[in-house]
Amino acid sequence: MPDHDRIEGAAKQAGGNIKEAVGKMTGDEKLKAEGRADQVEGKVQNTVGGMKDSLRDTKH
Repeated sequence: MPDHDRIEGAAKQAGGNIKEAVGKMTGDEKLKAEGRADQVEGKVQNTVGGMKDSLRDTKH
């Protein structure tokens, strides 16, 4: 079972992608920036979850 961080990270990346797209469509630079930030945060969280999964797999 994937780590909870991986699931949340993937969701945050998807949400950030949507925010960025809406910001582009509406010309809202702040929303675009928030979307990009959410994507980076989600990517980091997903990476942390992947590392946790790897550690858990090596223990078993």
